[in-house]
Amino acid sequence: MREYLKFYIDGQWVDPVEFKTVETINPATEQVSGKIALGSTADVDKAVKAARKAFATWSRTTREQRLEVMQRILVQYQARSAEIAEAITEEMGAPASLAGSFHIGLGLGHLNTAMEVLKNFQFEEQRGATRIVKEPIGVCGMIAPWNWPINQITVKVFPALAAGCTMVLKPSQESHFSAQIFAEVMDAAQVPAGVFNMIQGKGSVVGAAMSRHPDIDMISFTGSNPAGVEISKDAAATVKRVCLELGGKSANIVLDDAAFAENVRKGVTGMMVNSGQTCSATSRMLVPKARMSEAIAAAREAAAAVTVGDPKGNVAMGPVVSKAQFNSIQEYIHKGVDEGATLVAGGVGRPEGLSKGFFVKPTVFANVSNSMVIAREEIFGPVLVIIGYGNVDEAVQIANDSEFGLAGNVAGADLDKARAVARQIRAGWISINDGFDFHAAFGGYKKSGNGREWGEFGFHEYLEVKSLLGYVPG
Repeated sequence: MREYLKFYIDGQWVDPVEFKTVETINPATEQVSGKIALGSTADVDKAVKAARKAFATWSRTTREQRLEVMQRILVQYQARSAEIAEAITEEMGAPASLAGSFHIGLGLGHLNTAMEVLKNFQFEEQRGATRIVKEPIGVCGMIAPWNWPINQITVKVFPALAAGCTMVLKPSQESHFSAQIFAEVMDAAQVPAGVFNMIQGKGSVVGAAMSRHPDIDMISFTGSNPAGVEISKDAAATVKRVCLELGGKSANIVLDDAAFAENVRKGVTGMMVNSGQTCSATSRMLVPKARMSEAIAAAREAAAAVTVGDPKGNVAMGPVVSKAQFNSIQEYIHKGVDEGATLVAGGVGRPEGLSKGFFVKPTVFANVSNSMVIAREEIFGPVLVIIGYGNVDEAVQIANDSEFGLAGNVAGADLDKARAVARQIRAGWISINDGFDFHAAFGGYKKSGNGREWGEFGFHEYLEVKSLLGYVPG
């Protein structure tokens, strides 16, 4: 059993100011898997003080000095990758094959991308007589979620580090094991004291204290819409920058062509990755009404092929993260049945042969109206809804008929047509035939948040822009 009872502050492992702990549960076994300390506002004060002190020197480091530190982090991250992957499987139930590949790969990708961007990033430019200077914003508070734990930590930490900021990280209570190892990576890489600090704890305590803290200059939060609203309110009094990456109910428009059935199958399989616990998941599949029966057949086949079980074994899908998450998903499945949607695959309860653990059946509903609850609200589980459209214009209208605007996908053999459709979707991250790019800006429209992460775009969140007028005499 793991016990993580210290916080990482000012380059040292320190005891909490107030000693409080909480047990954690393995979602696959429902057994206690560890214990962590819970932070307080006093711990936040200590971490912010350390970060503020370190900012005075780290903000003035050169590009080469930051790259040298990041190169050391790369070595340590690679050395601990297997341990981080094991922790992810244990804490939130990701299958070992997924944790050891895509979960770990995302962290590595963000580190390599940040280093690549830093090598050529223009922190200064001359515009006429004026010098435009981009300077680190200061001390950054980072509040990360549990669903892609290393991805969500690294996509914040590495751009901030490269930009010259210092930081205080609060990982999710549900994914603290991997975060603790990540902090050990930063320590082993000899990141200067105070540049990176980490406190475990509740969002309502530690997260709120960070959001309100007058010496934190910027908050980066990934999580639910209600939590993002509260953080924005808490941060308002100190007029700090707030970057939010929130929920989604993204559409996957499957075009009417020869690849239709295969694209439906891909859409179903993709939805079940990480047990559907992905903010950018394309949980609304839009198909031509005339081909709904064909879509149902292909979706049923794909869902049946998704293996569910012990995440340490050779399965495609493990459990969802917690009992609360399991219960919420079950309520949505009941709601879908009550609303009259066609249950194509899955349904309520655990998959056959699984008597314990927070396992959910890969579930697909068809003949769904976009006005149904299961089409409007983010379920955050392995539940896909299939909605019919009459023509492409209607498909775009349905895709945009959502309070969210995080992501989307257009699947079709005619690339020009797919491009034209993608341009019309009101969301921030649109894939064409499942395209992927670490340098693409990630973030949402509408209630999916503000600001952007990934690649060069992530750097800008951690920089202030200064204009030096008359820098060049006229």
